[in-house]
Amino acid sequence: MESLTPQIEVTPDGRVDTKNASLFLKLSVKTLAMMRTHGTGPKFIKPGRVYYYLNDLIAWLEGNEKATSTAQARLKRRKV
Repeated sequence: MESLTPQIEVTPDGRVDTKNASLFLKLSVKTLAMMRTHGTGPKFIKPGRVYYYLNDLIAWLEGNEKATSTAQARLKRRKV
């Protein structure tokens, strides 16, 4: 039976490219690009190509406040 969880490729120093970051966060590559533009996404580096450190992705997920409704989430997003 095949695994339903995609395998994330991580470099030995803990970096992932945009494709693997999107798989890990369950966001599209385009969404991550928009978040970089608006400064609302996880920290990244760009030594030519865009990379994320896995620890930064985890920290970003843990740092997002939880909402009890879509209206509350929308208000929190606007405050950023």
